[in-house]
Amino acid sequence: MSKLTLVIPKLSEKSYGQSQNRVYTVLVDTATNKQTVIRAIEAQFNVEVKSVNIANIAGKAKRTISKNGRRTANGRDIDTKKAYVTLKEGFSLPFFEAIEEEQKQSDKIQDELAKKAEKESAKQDKPKSRRLGRNKSVTPADKDKKEKKAA
Repeated sequence: MSKLTLVIPKLSEKSYGQSQNRVYTVLVDTATNKQTVIRAIEAQFNVEVKSVNIANIAGKAKRTISKNGRRTANGRDIDTKKAYVTLKEGFSLPFFEAIEEEQKQSDKIQDELAKKAEKESAKQDKPKSRRLGRNKSVTPADKDKKEKKAA
């Protein structure tokens, strides 16, 4: 039985920017190497990997102090390992598809609002026509004017 390699995508602004160039950032176990990362990515996502770069990230030093201030404890966050996976041309991972879809929807809504605003401004700029209303009383002089125009 083969060992299962857990690959956790790192979703941040920097990794989103790199994904435009087909470079994806994933967090992996500290014991994995480049070959196991390649095999895991290709097996899980059905893509072809061009290259992998790995960075070991040391955990931050932490210090906790008790309420009375007498006892202190020094500790560390866990160490992690980041893998920068570059995919071959034509392949991509589905990590940021939801974000891109959301951006397309927001752009579409903004376009519709802009069109509606232009339409409203065009209505306000257009001069209003002057027509007689139904309740407007017509004088006999007005009737004579209409008859002369008709003739």
